[in-house]
Amino acid sequence: MDVMKASEIAHALYRARGDKAEFEAAQREHQYRDAGDEKEAAYWRTIRGSIRQMRGANQS
Repeated sequence: MDVMKASEIAHALYRARGDKAEFEAAQREHQYRDAGDEKEAAYWRTIRGSIRQMRGANQS
């Protein structure tokens, strides 16, 4: 898994979709996991984690 590429994708997705980016990454993760492609699902899980870090902590 190329962490740098995942980070680039995360940044691009966040710029394009804003707060919806994490949800979209989660959808793709589930899509690949349901299809049995754990490698690709793990890649999207990494992207989702990068987006979550960019967004910062949730406020309560």
